[in-house]
Amino acid sequence: MALQNGTVDPDKLNAFMGKMLNDVGAAMNASLLLIGDKLGLYKALAEAGPLTSQELAEKTGTSERYIREWLAAQAASDYVVYDPGTARFSMQPEQAAVFADEDSPVFLGAVGDLVAATLRDEPAISDAFRTGRGVGWDKRDKCLFCGTARFFRTAYRHHLVQDWLPALEGVVEKLERGASVADIGCGHGVSTMIMARAFPNSRFYGFDYHPGSIDDATAAAETAGMADRITFEVSTAKTVPARGYDLVCFFDCLHDMGDPVGALRHVRSTMAPEGTCMLVEPFANDRLEDNFNPVGRVYYAASTVICTPASLDQEVGLALGAQAGEARLRKVAAEAGFTRFRRATETPFNLILEARP
Repeated sequence: MALQNGTVDPDKLNAFMGKMLNDVGAAMNASLLLIGDKLGLYKALAEAGPLTSQELAEKTGTSERYIREWLAAQAASDYVVYDPGTARFSMQPEQAAVFADEDSPVFLGAVGDLVAATLRDEPAISDAFRTGRGVGWDKRDKCLFCGTARFFRTAYRHHLVQDWLPALEGVVEKLERGASVADIGCGHGVSTMIMARAFPNSRFYGFDYHPGSIDDATAAAETAGMADRITFEVSTAKTVPARGYDLVCFFDCLHDMGDPVGALRHVRSTMAPEGTCMLVEPFANDRLEDNFNPVGRVYYAASTVICTPASLDQEVGLALGAQAGEARLRKVAAEAGFTRFRRATETPFNLILEARP
């Protein structure tokens, strides 16, 4: 095969090969990240380290030979620290915050589940590339559902009540008095329960078209003792019952919908006259080239194998993608009949947009 673009520059080639080696190492270690999370290896090492491979194996009920190799791979990735003098491994506070502490604002331990789910679904995605058809959220590997819930829980737990809701005009006051709230595309109900716990005078309704997620959300609400204030129902965004909602939330899901304009148009009809719609979407700039950064890299990849296939499996199939950006989302809201739209706040990973009738 003839090479394009002329002569290869050896220095550029070496630099690119170095980048690829890093990427291959990260890809190969994704399964080890899942194993470390699933078997509690990170948590045990963070709590009891420094430990030898034998000591970690004993604490976690695992095989020393496998643990020895796993620890070597983790140390080679700079995910844990190795002391040659004692032959023990440990975790720095920063490493533990990312891999071992589920309540940390930077916890990424759930990423292994997400990566595993996309790899298991690769045959269906490859076929979709050929046919142009979609792959529905309800047809995905089950690891995607629990992984998504745990992945987004980090941001919701540390920003939703503290930053995002206060950035909306008059919403916190309504929630404190007692408001009616709809959480569209609620998944396992993580966001719904965080809000319900913070605002006990309000009534919450979570909707998702995936029955398995609604079952899990209902069970979680019962376990948490909040079933009297939260109702989870199987419903698409375009069939949500009208209850005069003071607040309607779309957490990281509007771009996944086949007909986001139709979804917002319907939801607008279910809201109170002075209600608020909060759209939490992956952070994206409006120009493609402005998203060529680490965050955009993750989101474009997720969009290719998760978000775009989900939208294309539904009616209309607009396929906004996870990097739609504020301008495109503003257009969607306007087409749905919302007359007021603004960026309420943002994080490096999310845009928080406020739409009002």
